[in-house]
Amino acid sequence: MSTTIQIKKRNRKLLDLLKKNLNAESYDEVIEKLLSDRLGLRNDMYGVDKGKISRFVEKDRLESER
Repeated sequence: MSTTIQIKKRNRKLLDLLKKNLNAESYDEVIEKLLSDRLGLRNDMYGVDKGKISRFVEKDRLESER
């Protein structure tokens, strides 16, 4: 699904510049990158728990069987 938005010519030129700089294929890709960076969103969830969970040990397996 696509939509049309109105932006100033200056912003269009800046989007063009950033699109080229990011080697992006579309304005949507540029906007998505800007929003993700600004909001601190991740592209995927790989590594989201890094440093938050401990290593699995035999004791953990035994506790889950109770």
